[in-house]
Amino acid sequence: MTTNVIAVLNDLIEISKDGERGFMKAADAAQHASVKEALLETAEHCTQGARELQDLVLSLGGKPESGGSMAGALHRGWLEVKLAVGSRADYAILSDCEKGEDAAQRHFLDALEKELPADVRAVVERLYQGVLQNHDRIRAMRDQYAAMKT
Repeated sequence: MTTNVIAVLNDLIEISKDGERGFMKAADAAQHASVKEALLETAEHCTQGARELQDLVLSLGGKPESGGSMAGALHRGWLEVKLAVGSRADYAILSDCEKGEDAAQRHFLDALEKELPADVRAVVERLYQGVLQNHDRIRAMRDQYAAMKT
């Protein structure tokens, strides 16, 4: 069972690292200081979550992931191509970030459907709540910038 738990946690580490890198890249491209600041804060939340998950894997005797997933790398590459094509409005950047948080939510929900020890489940549930907060914050900012577009 420990091997399965480590695999679940390593998946969450990958998605957290994807979020960290994606939010950093998005912050670099953001035009408004408030958006840049929010994206950097969200990247830091992802970093902290990944570290906490890595510590859990270590405590279970496993080798924690240190990088993101291939899908995350492809998404960041696609974002880079879109950014290179022209100046992107913060609305579009926030929309892409929201899609990334949708993926993170799915991964955390999948993890919570697995059989996890109570202490591990408590950490995953707490981090999942953080993902939900990140998603809601990004969506609210996206909606704010959508209203500015019209």
